[in-house]
Amino acid sequence: MTEYEIRALVEKQRACFRTGATLDVSFRVRALNRLADCIRSREADIAAALRQDLGKSAFESYMCETGLVLSELNYMRRHVRSLSRERSVRTPLAQFHARSYQKPAPYGVTLVMSPWNYPFLLAMDPLVDAIAAGNTVVVKPSAYSPRTSALVSDLIRECFDEAHAAVVTGGRAENTALLEQKFDYIFFTGSQSVGREVMGRAAAHLTPVTLELGGKSPCIVERTANLKLAARRIVFGKFLNCGQTCVAPDYIYCDRQIKDELAARLRLEIEAQFGEHPLNNPDYGRIVNEKHFDRLRGLLDPAKIIHGGGSRRETLQIEPTVMDGAAFDDPVMGEEIFGPILPILTYDSLDEALAQIESRPHPLALYIFTSSKAAARAAVSRCGFGGGCVNDVVIHLATSGMGFGGFGESGMGSYHGREGFAAFSHYKSIVDKKTWMDLPMRYQPYRSVYDRLIHLFLGRF
Repeated sequence: MTEYEIRALVEKQRACFRTGATLDVSFRVRALNRLADCIRSREADIAAALRQDLGKSAFESYMCETGLVLSELNYMRRHVRSLSRERSVRTPLAQFHARSYQKPAPYGVTLVMSPWNYPFLLAMDPLVDAIAAGNTVVVKPSAYSPRTSALVSDLIRECFDEAHAAVVTGGRAENTALLEQKFDYIFFTGSQSVGREVMGRAAAHLTPVTLELGGKSPCIVERTANLKLAARRIVFGKFLNCGQTCVAPDYIYCDRQIKDELAARLRLEIEAQFGEHPLNNPDYGRIVNEKHFDRLRGLLDPAKIIHGGGSRRETLQIEPTVMDGAAFDDPVMGEEIFGPILPILTYDSLDEALAQIESRPHPLALYIFTSSKAAARAAVSRCGFGGGCVNDVVIHLATSGMGFGGFGESGMGSYHGREGFAAFSHYKSIVDKKTWMDLPMRYQPYRSVYDRLIHLFLGRF
């Protein structure tokens, strides 16, 4: 789309929003129902598109993308009416007689910019939340996942008038043109570098943003951990989608005393889950493009590889790889890996490990495997991070019952379920003052008796 066409689309959505049509909760429910029906009817097409873009199996596509979108849709359809209600709050005695309440209201015209690694989930989930909250939406999917982006465009065109929800495809030029427009809210998922650019562009219009970014998410393995289970769950979460998951364990940080046993169990689990030759496993995906493939290959240190390390350029695949003896100043620790490479670092005391983690940029996720409640409590209390798990990985994002989001360098704001509705809503604070009584104390001329009453009302209640 040209800049002129994008501007016209935004204005068309603004005109639609101003009609008040999206304020009707029944209108929103009908839209969500259409979308759910359409996704169910196109499940095979979604899986095929994800297979083409990222090599995902049909099972993984449903487990990690389509099924999670349907789960969010089901949550919103069940709860949107209650989420949209006014909420009464206590009125101070000094404002007697009045009713105070908060009224959720949509922002207006919103922009959702989604990434390539989970191109269906991360485009549709915020769309669902935005529609449930009563907004109009422009979705900009990634150019790196063209088949899924085209399918998302088809789905939205089938379910919505473009004045309500629409898709803009393309690359950098379209992104720039979109960010030149005045949106009422921007939701971005992607890299930290692009997130900074989005926030800067939004600041020009004083547009609020949610940024879902990334970072180096640590996986602490404490000495009391169940190592067999830890290895199984870490291998699942790390190599899901070939490591191209924003909340994947970026590195293992384990007690030196149990490192060798953990490393051995990781090797066994990789073979158990992916086979002796993972690149021949039809359910093992691929790296999104040559640029990222070459970047990941450059992070491999043959001297530290204890499992995997092989690759196949023609299919853009890299084996699940474990690197032992890594250090914080290694190239693999300089940036978020975002691929199937798992470095192992060691510590001598948990206090040392937590201090090291806290001295670094706040990650999107943190995980700890331990049988010690005190150790788990220390990790989740002392370290700053977006979300995480105790004795598991990645599953915290797969629920609409609690928000998902970043912290510090890993992002700002959260979504999913109630938090998603809130992210795309402005809560108006309103006092409905009755007219049958009007206390004179706030008006001039001020009197000493009113002074005492003001102190009584405001100081004690």
